[in-house]
Amino acid sequence: MTMARQHLVLTLGVVSVSFAAIFIRLAEAPALVIAAYRMCLASLLVGPTAWIHSKQELRSLAKNNLTPTLVSGAFLALHFALWIASLSYTTVASSVVLVTINPVFVAVASYFLFGEKLSKRTILGIGVCFVGAILISYGDWRLGPRPLFGDLLALLGALAIAGYFLIGRRLRQTTGLLSYACLVYSSAALILLASTLAFGYRLFGYSATTYVMFGLLALVPQLLGHLSLNWSLRSVSATLVTTAVLGEPVGATALAFVILDEVPTFSQIGGGILVLVGIFVAFRKSKTQIVQG
Repeated sequence: MTMARQHLVLTLGVVSVSFAAIFIRLAEAPALVIAAYRMCLASLLVGPTAWIHSKQELRSLAKNNLTPTLVSGAFLALHFALWIASLSYTTVASSVVLVTINPVFVAVASYFLFGEKLSKRTILGIGVCFVGAILISYGDWRLGPRPLFGDLLALLGALAIAGYFLIGRRLRQTTGLLSYACLVYSSAALILLASTLAFGYRLFGYSATTYVMFGLLALVPQLLGHLSLNWSLRSVSATLVTTAVLGEPVGATALAFVILDEVPTFSQIGGGILVLVGIFVAFRKSKTQIVQG
């Protein structure tokens, strides 16, 4: 495939994940219900393909690494529940930028858990990220406790996805993407579905628009977006992929402005720029993954 087409696929992935926050805002349902539908539909789409192409690997993964795979799925479920909930309290700009900080948590946890060194550039980038996060939170705090609570949920969502990556990074050394995604998506879907029912939320009776948003969430950011980004890692440098993904908060903010009439504040813009610059500085030569949407 030519370089132009490789960049086109990468761009498609970034644009696709940028729509996640918009679809969530347009879905008139509780956060747990949205998260459950997203992962259940994605699992139903990925499962048959994984079974056809990776049956033996799926059986091996389920037999030898079932517990860490389930824990990884639990972290993924928690990530979506927290991040989707954050969009009910704060702006798209604040939520998406703050959840972008997840590579920082991965890097810090890797230092303490696995003894991976942090370069001076990485430490500098992490510091810039946290200054940006504080600036966003300070600006939202001036608007009242509700946006600040949403910011906290987004940061907790970033922490949860960091746990998902820390486990996945180990398992993916011996497991294909399709097999791993199938089991993790399925376990996350079951956890979210059980949680939805346990909290007494209904699964049916929503508007037609909401069901369309459920489907679009599973198809566009979850499958088209994530698969495009993961495919890109095989054909272009990890540096380019992780840098390109930083365009997702920009895309989501722009879409929120056009579709939802959501105008970011100066503190959100300034803090967002600092967060993105910090991540770029810290991870421009790293293979640390960034997940969005």
